[in-house]
This record gives sequence, structure tokens and C-alpha cells, in this order.
Amino acid sequence: MSDLNDPRALFAAERTVLAWNRTCLALMAFGFMIERFGLFLRVLDPNNSQNIPKHHLSVWIGVAFIVFGGILCLLSTIQHWRFLQTLKPVEIPARYWTFLPIFNNLVLMFISVFLIAYLLYTVFAA
Repeated sequence: MSDLNDPRALFAAERTVLAWNRTCLALMAFGFMIERFGLFLRVLDPNNSQNIPKHHLSVWIGVAFIVFGGILCLLSTIQHWRFLQTLKPVEIPARYWTFLPIFNNLVLMFISVFLIAYLLYTVFAA
């Protein structure tokens, strides 16, 4: 780390963690889309023919993307937290809330856990 005593390092780190946040959100949305597309294919086929793959395969692929997004969210939060620990007080503006990106990532991670539980419940409990 440089000794510039410049708050721009903090803002660059926040941009990085929020870019990771967008990546996590995109992975989770893609996983949800994959899971629901399998259900959509089943609904389109009124005869339930064997030409359409099992819906459970799309569930597991979609859930894998959501799990990957949640884990990536947690790891980027840890990385950001470790970086914040290296900053000097002069590099953090007064009364600046450095925990907001961390809070944002943790909420997204918990949402991924609830989304996984919801998808597995709706598929296997029905």
C-alpha cells in the first residue's frame, strides 16, 4: 500500500467491492433464470413427453449459480474488510460509513441463502 494518505484508495476499494456485488447479483439472477426456464419448458409441454430434459437438472444448475454468487459475495466482503484494516485514519474521510458496501454484500448473501431455500422447497416439496 502506498503512503499517499489519500482517501481515493478507499473509494477505489468501494468501487471494486461494488463491482463484485454486481457480479454476484448477475450470477444469482442467471441461476434463477436457468432454474425457472426448466419449469417453463415443462409448462409448455402439455403431454409431458420425454423430449424435454428433467426439470431437476435445471434446478441444480440454477442453484449452483446462486450458491456461487453467494459465496463470491462473502469472499469479496472479506477481501474488502481486510483492505479496510490496512487503511490509516487519514485515508478515511470524517464521519464516512465504511460498512455500507459490507452491509450491502452481506444482505445479498443472505438473500441468496433464502432464494436457494425457496427454490429447493418449491421444487421438491410440491
